[in-house]
Amino acid sequence: MNNISSIIATLSAEDKKKFVSILKQRNKRNDTKNIDLFKLLDTQDPVKNPDLILYGKKTKGAYHALCKRLHDTLIDFVASRKIEGESSKEISALKLILASRTFFQHQQISVAFKTLSKAEYMAETHSLYSALNEIYQIQLAHAHLNESLDFHEILKKFKSNKNYMLEEEKLNLFYAAIQDELSRKNPVLSDIIERNLDTYDISVSKNLSYQSLFKILQISNQVANITRNYFDILNFIEQARKQIDVSERAHQEDLYEHIQILYYLSNTYFRIKKFDESERSLRAMYHYMQLQNHKYFNVFYCQYILIENLLNIYTGHLEEAIQNLQNIDLNKFKHEIEHVHDLKLTLVVGLFLNEQFNDALKIYRDFFHSDNWYAKKVGLIWVIKKNLLEILLLIELDYIDLVESRLKSFRKKHSAHLIEHGEKRILDFVNLIALYYNNKQSIHSKEFEKKSNAVLKIDNNEEDIFAISFYAWLMSKMKSRNTYTTCLEYMKGK
Repeated sequence: MNNISSIIATLSAEDKKKFVSILKQRNKRNDTKNIDLFKLLDTQDPVKNPDLILYGKKTKGAYHALCKRLHDTLIDFVASRKIEGESSKEISALKLILASRTFFQHQQISVAFKTLSKAEYMAETHSLYSALNEIYQIQLAHAHLNESLDFHEILKKFKSNKNYMLEEEKLNLFYAAIQDELSRKNPVLSDIIERNLDTYDISVSKNLSYQSLFKILQISNQVANITRNYFDILNFIEQARKQIDVSERAHQEDLYEHIQILYYLSNTYFRIKKFDESERSLRAMYHYMQLQNHKYFNVFYCQYILIENLLNIYTGHLEEAIQNLQNIDLNKFKHEIEHVHDLKLTLVVGLFLNEQFNDALKIYRDFFHSDNWYAKKVGLIWVIKKNLLEILLLIELDYIDLVESRLKSFRKKHSAHLIEHGEKRILDFVNLIALYYNNKQSIHSKEFEKKSNAVLKIDNNEEDIFAISFYAWLMSKMKSRNTYTTCLEYMKGK
């Protein structure tokens, strides 16, 4: 059942309608339960006693048989849609290649070369390197039959294409190697990108396909999120942006990757406080989300609205961000677990910065799962931010007993991880919070100022934007100023 729900979660609203329509066409009996089961399992929440719901009685055997049939039908549907969609150009090119071979075998030389030329144009346009490899071999083998073809020119293209294929293979290995390292206990993150780029002799070039760009930016963003250092991937981001600007490369089957890359660009520029560049990529992202009859609009909406309102918060439009986030119907995006929780936590941040502490805590209490659950679904860095934010909220609301227990719990849960990953400064920050809460007058002492200067010595150019938000809260207490105003000043480098 969980597998079926997971498969359904990958379908767009349009795909779901299409699938139900196919089931209706296939069903020869009126009492078939496959459509009812599909609708029942179209949820991320576990369904209790589904056989009772469907049949009105316990009948595990019939239910499991129905699940098996629906599962197999879904697999066939997903595979066929994939072939119809993103792979259509590759299949079309392959058909043309096969047709040209047949024409050569029957001595229809002219039509064979014309057909092969169409295949070459299609393969070059869509970066189909394997197809081009086949095309150039056929052209080389038959070049003597066509005076207009230059054997050495074809050979040059053949060798060049071989290099592109090799680069694609290197990128696949680069992606797989880093994923393998990240899956291991205590990976060495400090030089993981540079080290693997050197190992596989990779440089970002203008000849990369969208799929390759997607992979290298995806893994770079993953590492940057773990290390909270987006500056290390800025070089990749800048080079990728130059390629994105060549808009004619964004073909129909590349649309998903194109939108996702624009999100990576916007997110990275936001994290390093280049807000204008982030806004530019975000607007481009929104434009492409509307193409192909809004095919990917809902798929990327949560990511889009998240960056849009983070930009609002950190560029002085706090109340607009709060209103936007409060108006989102998150139930429509319940399968987007990570992004939905990011949106909820961003709303808590917005309310906190707006000093609506009770409202912020009310939203926060919707995070009813355990920290282990959130760590698996959203990531440990997210959990640490959530826990820190809760402590600050409880301090503002003066929940004495809860503050003490949360501080103790934070140290117990996260100390080892933070020390191992060179993040001791966060623990020092928590100690400052505890010192302030236990004796609020101490914040004006020379000793507190000395300790805080060591922890809060922020390099505005390279400090993580979310870290600045936390530090701004403590600095505002020291200066008896508004937290949001202090935060915005740090954003501007003051």
